[in-house]
Amino acid sequence: MKRRAWLTLGAVVLGGGGIAGYAVASPSTDGAGGSAERPVKVYNLGLKAPETGERELPRTETKQFSLLGISWTGATKKLDGKAQVRTRSVDTGTWSSWQDLETDADPVEDADERAGARGASEPLWVGPSDGVEVQVVHEDGTTSAGLPSGLKVNLVDPGVTAAEADAATEPAAYAEDVTPSPSAPSPTATTPAGPASNVPEPPIVSRADWGADESLSPDPSEYNADVKAVFVHHTAGSNDYTCAESASIVRAIYAYHTAPAPNGNGWNDLGYNFLVDKCGTIFEGRKGGVDQPVLGAHTYGWNRESAGIAVIGEYTAAGASNAALTSVARIAAWKLGQYGVDPASTVQLKAGATQKNLAGTSFTSGSSYPFSAISGHRDGYATECPGNSLYGQLPTIRAWAAGPVQGLKVTSLTGATLSGSTYWTKGAITVKWSTTTPGSLISKFELLVDGNVVTTVPGTATSANTTLAAGSGSHKVAVRAVHQSGKTDEKSTTTALTVVADTTAPVFATTPRITLRTGTVETAAVPVTLGWKATDAQALKQVSLTSPTTATFGPTITSSNRTAKSGAASTWSMTAYDIAGNTRTSSPAFTPLILQETSATKSGTWTSRSSSSYLGGKSYSSGSRNASLTWTFTGRSAAWVVSRASTSGQAYVYVDGTKVATVDLKSSTTKYRQAIWTKSWSSSAQHKIKIVVVGTSGRPTITTDGLVYVK
Repeated sequence: MKRRAWLTLGAVVLGGGGIAGYAVASPSTDGAGGSAERPVKVYNLGLKAPETGERELPRTETKQFSLLGISWTGATKKLDGKAQVRTRSVDTGTWSSWQDLETDADPVEDADERAGARGASEPLWVGPSDGVEVQVVHEDGTTSAGLPSGLKVNLVDPGVTAAEADAATEPAAYAEDVTPSPSAPSPTATTPAGPASNVPEPPIVSRADWGADESLSPDPSEYNADVKAVFVHHTAGSNDYTCAESASIVRAIYAYHTAPAPNGNGWNDLGYNFLVDKCGTIFEGRKGGVDQPVLGAHTYGWNRESAGIAVIGEYTAAGASNAALTSVARIAAWKLGQYGVDPASTVQLKAGATQKNLAGTSFTSGSSYPFSAISGHRDGYATECPGNSLYGQLPTIRAWAAGPVQGLKVTSLTGATLSGSTYWTKGAITVKWSTTTPGSLISKFELLVDGNVVTTVPGTATSANTTLAAGSGSHKVAVRAVHQSGKTDEKSTTTALTVVADTTAPVFATTPRITLRTGTVETAAVPVTLGWKATDAQALKQVSLTSPTTATFGPTITSSNRTAKSGAASTWSMTAYDIAGNTRTSSPAFTPLILQETSATKSGTWTSRSSSSYLGGKSYSSGSRNASLTWTFTGRSAAWVVSRASTSGQAYVYVDGTKVATVDLKSSTTKYRQAIWTKSWSSSAQHKIKIVVVGTSGRPTITTDGLVYVK
């Protein structure tokens, strides 16, 4: 049957119609909340189980706490049941849902030597709270089996350090991304400096900086001969903490582990060698020197040859953050590197206890067994720790810690233009890249040109610059990543990119110019064709028109129909671009002019006509055979402008005395101001255009509106 024992902090509590029991907190100094400095406080309440049936104790308030757990008499005794708690938030006054406590915590290996050492659950961080309710559900199929004796609820207020109190009065909020400075202990006569590691030491928040009360841990530190492996843990509890609370959480766990029975576990120190929060901050755990092989109390049976790293939070359903994984990889690589252990290797560890792990693998005390150099708590002990999700992230931690760099790829190359599979540049380029290995685990990046290192940048960099010599031709450009361990492999260097250095500008083989074309002529819009030809020794990219209007053309385009305003000079500015970014600009000016019919020399009979449809409002009309008009001008392009209708006749066109065309003006629809015939020359010169009436049978008349030429 199920047996439940309920606890609420308070004095007398009633249940089931009578006095069911009561719980009173052990004496402790009152501490006000807020940001003022206050010490760590630990206190406990007895948890009494009724002999039969169920009892629920009403909730009442208590002093502030932020972390809790349960403990019981017998350091090696297991709690046969499920412990659950719910708490009341100081900030909101609301009660949480029921949360499970992890009660499969490792026993203390030297429990027989420690008076008062108790069995205990893992601590649970709940944040500032002032009310608690606890139940232990026992299910063994019997009615006589009871709960362990001496069952206590241990409550911890982590307090506020002087530094935290001072910081709380500053205008700026706590910066969660601040990286603390390394603070390794100074070597002493009794504690020499630890061995140098083959990778850099990451920043570590010292015990003094997170506010450790060293009076809680009076026993001297014990040391192993070396560190062959690290075991990864989680502390359990909520992941909703802020990184500003991390030091408080570490203080609370420390107090929970070290407080004398019955208020705490009665351990001699924190169990873990290091703790890492979700923002990646690393905290010194057990005292004795971060660079020393300090004996921890984190993985039962395996503490003599290992170090323990705990990630603050609960990682069964959700994985740890990349920041946390990065810091675990950094501290594991550094600690293992002190003893020449490859983080990706398999090592042999000697069992210190006869037991089974979570997977059911049996270990016999004194025998050696293979372990990954970075293992999970559950690999050595029958526990869910470090949670299914974090356990599944251990291969990533191993790869990041061991190297070489993974996932290196070039993401962009700026200062150059890609054409096909070749980049073209004027010389200065910037190569950008990304990796899946975090930058803090990378020693450096090298920018290679034709296999030679030309630029070296730190491992946290994501780009590098170089300048290829002017006109030096084709080069192979690549990036090489060097892991903090010094490891590289074939995937540590990107595939080389072909980059051509080109400083020769394009040329205009044909200077931009306009020529008149057929179409409707307006005073402000004369139809013209803009023509040009640009070439480049390597690769032409485009040609752009920037004045008097804008347009962009592909490298093979050499003309474009435009319009130009008559009577005013217009600058036609064009710029040719090659793939490397070199440019050439040409800006010739042209003036289209309209010669009215009245400016021509006449022969034969011509009649003047008036209409707003004509250029200038007037035109000449003639049906007399051989009647002529002759315009003389100096220019490089000309267009004859006429009116067209179904009755319009034909005309001969003479250029400089030579007949060059017979033009038929007939049109099914009436049209005005039509440039019907054009002629252009390679350069400007004086020319004569003569129009002669053919006198076509049945439709002899032509109507001329004038001549347009380009000056």
